[in-house]
Amino acid sequence: MHSPIRLHRTMLTAATLTAALLGASRPAFAQVLPPPQNVLTLSAQATIEVPQDLLMITLSVTREGADAGVVQSQLRQVLDGALTEARKAARPGQVDVRTGQFSLSPRYAPKGGISGWQGTAELVLEGRDMTAISQLTGRLPGMTVARVGYGLSRESREKVEADVAAQAIQRFKARADDYARQFGFGGYSIREVAVGQADAVPPPQQPQFRRTLAQAAVADESLPVEAGKASVTVSVNGSIQMSPR
Repeated sequence: MHSPIRLHRTMLTAATLTAALLGASRPAFAQVLPPPQNVLTLSAQATIEVPQDLLMITLSVTREGADAGVVQSQLRQVLDGALTEARKAARPGQVDVRTGQFSLSPRYAPKGGISGWQGTAELVLEGRDMTAISQLTGRLPGMTVARVGYGLSRESREKVEADVAAQAIQRFKARADDYARQFGFGGYSIREVAVGQADAVPPPQQPQFRRTLAQAAVADESLPVEAGKASVTVSVNGSIQMSPR
């Protein structure tokens, strides 16, 4: 039989070992930081308007008939002829040519059942040489203009992005300094900041302009095209730590 003193020492040693093992298995507690004080969140942005230098014209052909195979063959014949002619004028980046939508759908009679078929095929011309593209549309037989759009090429956008970003950053810094002083602080330091670009959507074409384009295509003339302007916008968002005087 163990003596009381020896038993007490044995129990104490076991308890110490258990506590050490439990302490080793527990993850270290993360340091609890006080909530941030005198932190201001703000944003700024800058915009530069530049002339649009990218033109995209979608031409289409529509055919109807009682036989789906015949309608599809007619669409393919017109599309192949236009594509062959358009490829002669193709120049990468200046005049790019690609096919668009090609669809074939049934038409239904009032009393039910399929009464015929209708199909549409598209050819898309796009690039920076607007004059060449507008002239090319008048040389593609059997196709008329369906849609016209303008945009900004990657090269033109990249040329102004750095200037726009610099303006946005300067506005952010000026606004941060002004707000800090209005709140009674002597200065600030940046906590976090994000710089991003927002692409502006070009204005839609007017219906009258689209009709003029379609009439010009039917008359086998070059299309009257005139690009507008695109906006390149850069936004700066973040938070600052306002410091006392």
